Amino acid sequence: MDEGGEFRCWDEMIPDALGLIFSNLSLQEILTVIPRVCKSWGKAVSGPYCWQEIDIEEWSQQCEPDHLDRMLQMLISRSCGSLRKLCVSGIPNDSIFSFIANHAGCSLRTLRLPRSEISDSIVEQVAGRLSNITFLDLSCCGKITARALEAIGKHCKSLVGLVRVMHPLEVADKVCQDDEAHAIATTMPKLRHLEVAYLPLTTEGVLKILFGCKELEFLDLRGCWDVKIDDSLLKEKYSGLKVLGPLIVDYYERNYWDSCSDYSDSSGYLGWEYMDDDGIGDYDGESSDGMWDDEQGLELRFYEGFDDTVAEFGWPASP
Repeated sequence: MDEGGEFRCWDEMIPDALGLIFSNLSLQEILTVIPRVCKSWGKAVSGPYCWQEIDIEEWSQQCEPDHLDRMLQMLISRSCGSLRKLCVSGIPNDSIFSFIANHAGCSLRTLRLPRSEISDSIVEQVAGRLSNITFLDLSCCGKITARALEAIGKHCKSLVGLVRVMHPLEVADKVCQDDEAHAIATTMPKLRHLEVAYLPLTTEGVLKILFGCKELEFLDLRGCWDVKIDDSLLKEKYSGLKVLGPLIVDYYERNYWDSCSDYSDSSGYLGWEYMDDDGIGDYDGESSDGMWDDEQGLELRFYEGFDDTVAEFGWPASP
């Protein structure tokens, strides 16, 4: 009820407005609570309005691999080809990456896939369907090499942000990966933001990137210990470029990454996202404890069919 004493018909709001409101809620609340309030809300969360931006990175770090596959298939199918942003950690196989490219590739602008087990071959096969991507995160993807980066660069002509941050222990035995630097330099000329922290590069590899990516505004070289670039050269030829590292020891390095695992916090590196003019808002959900207390004239209407969809993920039914 509003201040004038009139009831607001929340169930009559247009679906895209409802989707924007529901984006403040957790994934579990959207899938288990909202559909059981009323038919219009259930329709909103089963359609594309809530799924133009899917961020399940935190949830995916703790779920079972088969649950992750089914969750992605369900949510991407609901987006109905309107998915603009997808953030998910630890994709376990090539088949689910192929599903993403086939069902959401044309609309995707931002794609974050840290710690994923995807291969060069699948990236080469589907890169052409990801042509509209502007920001890509392939951090700690151990099976990805220069082959995949080259395929992405050749097909994703609008790419302006790339994150290729590695785990120090996973690259400790690798002498050099300048082939990745070469792939970036020769196929991604529009890059403005590049993170290659702990990627074993040499000075020559980084100079290739600087020569080939003339629009760079930010370059993260933390942990690239073999890179030696004269500050005077950077100031003279790349005055508009901000370089972080390589001689910077961050929190994870000081602690020898002891606390880092497949389920660790992924906020150890910067992640600037370049979006289109519409932008993407980040929302912090607020607690709803007590929201039903002492409400007058509140009618709760429950509908069947939603519990079966989410029960397999181990979530309890909505109260």
